[in-house]
Amino acid sequence: DFYTQISYRSAFALSFVGIFFRAFTFFFIAELVGPSADPMLGEFGGDYFAFVLLGIAFNSYFGLGLNGFASSLRQAQTTGTLETMLMSPTPLSFLIVGSAAWNYAFTTFRVLVYLALGLALGMDLSQANWFAALLVLLISIISFAAIGIIAAGVIMVIKRGDPVTSLISSVSALFGGIYYPIELLPDWLRPISTILPITYSLSAMRQTLLTGAELSQIWGDVVVLLLFCVVLFPLSLWIFRLAVQKARSDGTLAQY
Repeated sequence: DFYTQISYRSAFALSFVGIFFRAFTFFFIAELVGPSADPMLGEFGGDYFAFVLLGIAFNSYFGLGLNGFASSLRQAQTTGTLETMLMSPTPLSFLIVGSAAWNYAFTTFRVLVYLALGLALGMDLSQANWFAALLVLLISIISFAAIGIIAAGVIMVIKRGDPVTSLISSVSALFGGIYYPIELLPDWLRPISTILPITYSLSAMRQTLLTGAELSQIWGDVVVLLLFCVVLFPLSLWIFRLAVQKARSDGTLAQY
């Protein structure tokens, strides 16, 4: 996957251009908003630019979790390598998780570019609790990946799952607190935020990076993310295994 990526050098380089445009766009939006947003962002340090930049940066992991496994599976189907991989002695769980390994490495590099740009534009991470942030990131990636593996299982059976992941992505963008705190939502819509893992992930990530929150201060968010991991991840692998078995019995592994 790495060699495939760098073989298209122009596309590889241009994939970072969007980061610069988005970072500067929200920098100027933050200048427009000014200190008016500070009271609503007290638990996150009061800086809207830092708030939204971390939101769009770490939302990359959520988007990858939703689409990374399904797109890798789809590519293997269309290139005719899926059957060969599934006939290898590699455990199925290793196969599905490993299929997105490069994508996660690449996304991590992109997130680091976001953070570097943020620091250059004045974002303050001097109080960051990096250990807690890395722990939150790890369990967030697992909980996000679980949804994506389920989507990959859907593609395995019905050969198309984009509408499902697109809907989840849109709902998360609106209700997950990526661009604004969920407290801005009407009371009757706020419960939707409570069923989205990205809500808890971004809340904990922002507090650890912007205010240096300890694990004891974000324990509620961590517990919910752990529940997503414990329940959804094994369930997603089980669903994917069932999907592979059904595709094998139907003789549709190579179809797309």
